[in-house]
Amino acid sequence: MLEVHSIPGAFTARECEQIVAASQKAPANEALLVGQNKDHNLRRADVTWLDDVDGSDWVMSRLINLVRRSNTSKFDFDLREFAESPQIACYKASDGGHFAWHSDIGDGPVARKRKLSMVVQLSKPGMYDGGDLEIMPGAYAVTASRHQGSATIFPSFLLHQVTPVENGDRYSLTVWAHGPAFR
Repeated sequence: MLEVHSIPGAFTARECEQIVAASQKAPANEALLVGQNKDHNLRRADVTWLDDVDGSDWVMSRLINLVRRSNTSKFDFDLREFAESPQIACYKASDGGHFAWHSDIGDGPVARKRKLSMVVQLSKPGMYDGGDLEIMPGAYAVTASRHQGSATIFPSFLLHQVTPVENGDRYSLTVWAHGPAFR
């Protein structure tokens, strides 16, 4: 079975709150999907790119370190770069926030080079209902930790979803580590 790796306490609660607050000051975009089409049946979320958030260099440094350590201990993939800005997503119950089953490897030259995906839980678990990150490493789905500041790392080709948020808002931070395309 493929592995899903969890890192509790990758970020402190205060750091998570700082990231969310800073992201709310940056421009948000409705999430665009394959071919830049808005497909609300697949995903409904507001997205802010970390590159657009002032003073966020420390966040990227932490993400790189977490991915490197996890890759060394669990995956041993050929990673070469972080070719995309990390994404801060807000899934709102009021908008029907969700992300249906998908993998992070898709069309386009960058997506085909995604090797590892990491999702950091930015919200406190009691701030929303629903909105579980579920990953399919084998016959059964694994539900990621909802503890604020925990990171979940998995191969980008694994199917995963965010179930519909039923109440409140769910914030998460996602980054992808890149390398030569899988064969």
